[in-house]
Amino acid sequence: MSWVNIALLSAAVFGAVNILDSHLLSKRMPGLRAFLLPIGIIHLIYSLVLFRLFPLPGDIGVGILLAAVASGMLRTASVTIMLYTLKREEVSRVVPVVYTYPIFVAIMAVPLLGESLHYLGWLAIIIVVMGAVILSSRQNQSGSTNRLSKSLFLLFGASLLLAMADITSKYVLGYISFWNLFWVSALCMSTIFLLFSMRPHVLKQLINMKQRNTALAIMGLNELLAPIAILLSLWAIERGPVSLVSTIVSSRPIFVVIFALILSRISPTFLDWQPGRGLLALRLIAIAMIVSGITIIHLL
Repeated sequence: MSWVNIALLSAAVFGAVNILDSHLLSKRMPGLRAFLLPIGIIHLIYSLVLFRLFPLPGDIGVGILLAAVASGMLRTASVTIMLYTLKREEVSRVVPVVYTYPIFVAIMAVPLLGESLHYLGWLAIIIVVMGAVILSSRQNQSGSTNRLSKSLFLLFGASLLLAMADITSKYVLGYISFWNLFWVSALCMSTIFLLFSMRPHVLKQLINMKQRNTALAIMGLNELLAPIAILLSLWAIERGPVSLVSTIVSSRPIFVVIFALILSRISPTFLDWQPGRGLLALRLIAIAMIVSGITIIHLL
């Protein structure tokens, strides 16, 4: 597959992950720490297994290793902020704001990585990001559209951290494989999540959860999909220009909205999502913009 198709597949899988994250945080888990503890354990297992299967090159320098760790830390910080916000906000509003990050990636990639973008590339990035921002709007009770929530600055902080993680990843992938970078990132994520959530009262919350087996089964599915999405994105970054790969991966709001719309018809209580006709029309326009931007990238 081309890096464009790999990135697009990553966006689709990430969209499903975001939907499951939102459901677990808003409907199933007693708190953020209780949500992060099983994830930390699962990613620790991933990192240890892949460490054995894909050891680091023998000649890797300390600087490259530190850069790989920095990439994992930055990505973990961004994910943590996004998960924290998902506990308070609707998924179809949180994800689009975070995924304005291709603008930051493009700005940093030119001076730091020496990438050059044709004016059509810049146009595609702007169109995709504008579509993502439009997707993050919502309506109040009177039917008018509200601006972004009070979490805006927090979410843009997560966006900047994610951009820095992708820039660092592109640099590191010049020296190690995407498998290596994935397990380093997974180890960073598991370490931070476990330090944050390994508490006696959190263990008690998990033991006393209602419908615990169902929640853990959904989480197991989620944490099977999440590594696939991350691996695909790192593979695409390894093969293509990071500014355009990030732009395509940021199209995941399309899939979040589509999946949320389908679920609102099949299982209305699965998500707290009320599209409304006017807002749905606005989101369809935004989706058309994102698709147009990706089409331009395909033609470059």
